[in-house]
Amino acid sequence: MSGFDGKTVFVSGGTSGINLGIARHFAREGARVFVISRDPQKVEAAVAELRALGGEADGLSADVRSQEAVDAAFAACVERFGQIDILISGAAGNFVAWGKDISSNGFRAVMEIDVLGTHHVMHAAWPHLKKPGACVINISAPQGSVAMVGQSHVCAAKAGIDMLTRALALEWGRDGIRVNSVSPGPIADTEGQKRLMPNEDAVAERVAAIPLRRMGSLEDVSELCAFLASDKAGYITGAVIPVDGGTTLNPTPMRMEAILK
Repeated sequence: MSGFDGKTVFVSGGTSGINLGIARHFAREGARVFVISRDPQKVEAAVAELRALGGEADGLSADVRSQEAVDAAFAACVERFGQIDILISGAAGNFVAWGKDISSNGFRAVMEIDVLGTHHVMHAAWPHLKKPGACVINISAPQGSVAMVGQSHVCAAKAGIDMLTRALALEWGRDGIRVNSVSPGPIADTEGQKRLMPNEDAVAERVAAIPLRRMGSLEDVSELCAFLASDKAGYITGAVIPVDGGTTLNPTPMRMEAILK
């Protein structure tokens, strides 16, 4: 028996990066996993990879900016697996830009994917999660609490996700649903790391400022999510938990100016 045998995990944005790493972890632990993202080819590849781990997996192409698309994805998941026990909401958008240079469309795109997308996913999940023991984990980022150069739009979006987490933890707790956020710091081999640390010098500078003196791994994030989804975390809700090696304790600004030239 594995830790999540018989459980269904829905992963928004679950076809790449941190979210795919989380999906893999739950699949290895025996869960049935359903992933969504905008790219149908990435969905197909992720589902094949998850099935290769020996478990049940499925997915659907859906843009989290569309409530109708997200509703359809949840309906497909329930039709396939019969229930949803754990929701990982991690679809996100990011780019590096001075605040003065971000267009209305660019700012809106990040807010719609991150904040509105999180709302759409949680709104669609509610009828299926309304049961004691259900768990929601929103994937946030340090920008929700630490200001960063070139990331004003992301700072606003992640702060929105963290407050949405807290507010819905208040509302949904009476139904036995726990809602938490996980805030990954610098995680190796991810798109976010490549955008914010595009060369070896930038990586070395960032690692030198991390109290634990190393980049995080996908497993660091996945293990925390698995703990939060387990009965061992049954009295934890409304928390925003960093998994960042202490990065937010020592928020030395990255030298983003080189990227922003």
